[in-house]
Amino acid sequence: MPDIASQPLLCVRDVQRASRWYQSVLGAQSGHGGDEYERIVHADVLLLQLHVIDAEHHHGLLMNPDLPLGNGVAVWFHVADLDAAAKRAQAVEAHVVQDIHVNPNARHRELWLRDPDGYLVVLSGA
Repeated sequence: MPDIASQPLLCVRDVQRASRWYQSVLGAQSGHGGDEYERIVHADVLLLQLHVIDAEHHHGLLMNPDLPLGNGVAVWFHVADLDAAAKRAQAVEAHVVQDIHVNPNARHRELWLRDPDGYLVVLSGA
């Protein structure tokens, strides 16, 4: 494991729904489960944390529930097989923002989606 790894956390309306969506699209698994908090993992590596918008726990609210979710946030995942990920996204009827295309700056293919809470999710890969 690298010396530093990101562990993004998204606030969502329904943790279980978001968990199912991310597990399906990414081909990942639940690493925690629950109504208020979830860890999405693949091969024992943490990919994403999900937290319900109105649970305070020990840290207080993580966001202002009056503001729109997903505004200004893009979550990127590199996947080994972008075509397989696109099929998984299609199976859950994910909202496609931009179908598979080549990003000339990054020199790879990308698929842009919106998750159930409106977050922009970009899958990149071969």
